[in-house]
Amino acid sequence: MSDRADWAELRARRMAESGAPEAYEAARLAFELGRTVRLLREQAGWSQSELASRAGMTQSAVARFEAGGTVPTIPVLERLASALDANLAVTITPRTSAA
Repeated sequence: MSDRADWAELRARRMAESGAPEAYEAARLAFELGRTVRLLREQAGWSQSELASRAGMTQSAVARFEAGGTVPTIPVLERLASALDANLAVTITPRTSAA
């Protein structure tokens, strides 16, 4: 047997580190938001530069956002939603507990 950990073991160790679950969740949310903006932009037939212009941003900021590379603020989300003629809905819902 090798001394190398398999992926599941490595992930378990990393997720046990302080702050890791929260960072993972933030990255997941950023990725999902970016994917949604990219899909809406593509449906409109716009380039990243076009969306950036309409949202008062730079093309590189839009590219980073779409790649999930930034955790956006509410004002940035509002500008993107407005530029895309979309509604921004931010919700907080209770977690369901496992019985």
